[in-house]
Amino acid sequence: MTEPLDRGGASEDGNDDQPFKTLTRQEAQALRGRIPQVSPWRVVAVQALAGLLCTAIAVVVTQLMGQGSGAAWSALYGAAAVVLPAALLARGMTRGTRNAVAAAVGFMFWEMLKIAVAIAMLVIAAKVVPNLSWPVLLVTMVVCMKVNWLALLWRRR
Repeated sequence: MTEPLDRGGASEDGNDDQPFKTLTRQEAQALRGRIPQVSPWRVVAVQALAGLLCTAIAVVVTQLMGQGSGAAWSALYGAAAVVLPAALLARGMTRGTRNAVAAAVGFMFWEMLKIAVAIAMLVIAAKVVPNLSWPVLLVTMVVCMKVNWLALLWRRR
């Protein structure tokens, strides 16, 4: 039989076998200071700006083509269908709790509420938005949702 290679104390899954160290309050605060945090409200604000930009583009394109304002209203509603549920989630998550279990349950609750509100807004979209353009609404929603990825870039700075 061959002997297993010595990996310098690493287990099979690549994690070190060193014991877990509990941080003191000062060490935890220092660690938080080194890791940049992104406010969920900042992400919601940038989503709203992206939605307004998509709406402005829809207005310009429809004016150039001589069409009605259905595309602009569709873009604005698509942005609202992302931004309003995200604002609900941000509100729920920034209320602060010290209990880890309560925070996890709270996150699940607010995330389910966010999804339910977004679905409800999409279900009533045809009745609320005059001359609804589904492609414009969906493209605006995708653009607003993808803004979340910019939060990763903000963290690196």
